[in-house]
Amino acid sequence: MPPTVRKVNLAEAFERIPAPWQPHVAGVVNGCAVKLARFRGEFLWHQHEHEDEMFLVVKGAFTMRLRDGDVHLKAGELVVIPRGVEHMPVAEQEALVLLFEPRGTLNTGNIRDARTVENPPTI
Repeated sequence: MPPTVRKVNLAEAFERIPAPWQPHVAGVVNGCAVKLARFRGEFLWHQHEHEDEMFLVVKGAFTMRLRDGDVHLKAGELVVIPRGVEHMPVAEQEALVLLFEPRGTLNTGNIRDARTVENPPTI
């Protein structure tokens, strides 16, 4: 049986995400997850020991806080956070963000708390 091919409308997919900081999987590419998330407020300081992460701002803006300086991102811009780099996303107002990272990467990295999403739903 051939693999399933499906189209994802980003605007409609983001509408189905109920709350900030709850990633949803939009697809998988070569073992990496394409995740969508709403950012609003402060997340938490964390790092990923084995995974790099890419953040692409689809709508709005957010700041990626790093221990050695902040990176401000707006729609159409992206940043790659290398494995082992401590970071904290912060969005003054809601931002819609596409993430690309290895499948199974925890959104809270080395920290587990109420915001940790073990198995994000597929959108």
